[in-house]
Amino acid sequence: MDMMLGPEAEPADEKPIDEKPIDEKTTNRKDEAVERKKRAILEACKTRDFAALRALAASPGGFLTDTIRQQAWLVLLGLPPPPPPPPISEDTKPEDEEDNSWRSLPPHRDEDQVQLDVNRAFVYYPNDQSDTQLSHSKTLLSTLIVQTLRRHPYLSYFQGYHDICQVLLLTLPPASQPAALSHLSLLRIRDFMLPNLLPAISQLRLLPDILRSSDPELWHHLSSTEPFFALSGTLTMYAHDITTLGEITRLFDILLSRDPVFSLYLFAAIVRSRREELLDIPENEPEMLHSVLSKLPQPLDLEGLITQAVELEKRFPPEGLRSWRWEISRWSVLKTGRGNRVYTQGLEEGRDAFERQVKELEWRERVKKARGVVWKNRRAIRGVGFAVVVAVVGVVLRRYYHPVGGYRQFGEREGGMLEYVIGLVGRWWMR
Repeated sequence: MDMMLGPEAEPADEKPIDEKPIDEKTTNRKDEAVERKKRAILEACKTRDFAALRALAASPGGFLTDTIRQQAWLVLLGLPPPPPPPPISEDTKPEDEEDNSWRSLPPHRDEDQVQLDVNRAFVYYPNDQSDTQLSHSKTLLSTLIVQTLRRHPYLSYFQGYHDICQVLLLTLPPASQPAALSHLSLLRIRDFMLPNLLPAISQLRLLPDILRSSDPELWHHLSSTEPFFALSGTLTMYAHDITTLGEITRLFDILLSRDPVFSLYLFAAIVRSRREELLDIPENEPEMLHSVLSKLPQPLDLEGLITQAVELEKRFPPEGLRSWRWEISRWSVLKTGRGNRVYTQGLEEGRDAFERQVKELEWRERVKKARGVVWKNRRAIRGVGFAVVVAVVGVVLRRYYHPVGGYRQFGEREGGMLEYVIGLVGRWWMR
C-alpha cells in the first residue's frame, strides 16, 4: 500500500541544533544588579558622596552609561550636575550662540598648534560620521579648546590635550563642557600645562618607585630604561593610546574618581601585566624594552588593570615613595589633589598653585645657572674659601629670586655640598 507523503522528515542522523536555554533567573538578577548600581550612582551624585563614587567607579563597568557619566563626571570635577534641558521654543538660542564672549578675548599663543592637532582628531571614534559631520565635530572641538585657553591664557597647550578634550566633547552635554574642561585643566592635569614638561617628567619618576616596591625583580630588569615610555599615556589620560570610545570613557570613570596620582599606578599595573613578556627581553636591550612598554597591550583588560592599580595604591601610597619627596613639587597637582580636596578645589586655587609652581620652576632654573657659575669659576673660588661660595651663591639667587611658598623642597634633594649650600641660602632668603 502506498504511503501518504507528508512533510519532509529530518534525516535520522541529523539532530536539531541544541540551543543553550536562556537562564531567565540569571538574566533577571544581572538586570536587577545593574539597576541597583545605577540608582546608587545617581544617589551618590545627588548627595556628593565622593567615597561612594570612588568605589562605584572601581567596580566592574564603572558608571555604566554616558547618561550617568554626564552627572558623575561633573560632580567629581567639582561642578553641579547638568540642569535639565530647557523646553524648546522660538526664544531658545542655538547652541553656537550661547556664550561667545570668549571670541573677543586676545588669541592664545598656541592656537595654531591647536588647529593642527584638531585637524587630526576623530581618527578612531566616532567612525560613522559623514564628512560634513566630521567637519562640524572638529569645529566644536576647536571651539572648546580655544575658548578654554583664551579664558585661561597662562595655560600652555600640549600635544595630546585635544585627545582629552575629544572625550569630554563626545560624552558631556555641550553646556557643561567648557566648565568641565577648565576644572580638569587646572585641577587634574595642571602639571602638563606649565611652561615646560619638567613637572610631567618628574611625575614619571614615581613609576620606577612603584615597581621597586611592588616587584623588585621586574624593576631591576627595567632599571636601564627611562620611564619616558609612560609619557604619552599619563600625559593624555590614556586618551591618545586607547582607540575605542567605550574603553576610554570607562577609564575616565576611574581617573576622575581618584587622585591624579592614580594614573601612575595604572601604568604600573599595565607594566606588571606584561611581566613575563618583559622578562624575556634581555635587560641590556633598553631600546627594545622601551618599544614594548610605549605601546599598550592588546587586548586591554581594563577591569583587571583597574583592580590591580587600586590595590597597588593602597599597598604603596605615594607618600612612601622615594621620588614623592624629592621630585614632586608641593604645588604639583599630585599633592594639591590628594584626598577629597581634588573634588572641592576651585579654579582660583588651581591658578594660585599654577603661579607658585611657575615661580618654583624659575627658581630651579636660577639655581641651575648659579651652580654653573660656581662650577665654571671653581678654581678661583677654591682659593678664596668657602665663605665666598656662600656669598656668590647668595648674590646670584638674590638677584633673580622671587618669593615662593614651596621653599621646603629646595636643597632637600640628594646632592653634593653645593646643592646643600644653595638650599640653605634659598631658605634664608625666603624667611
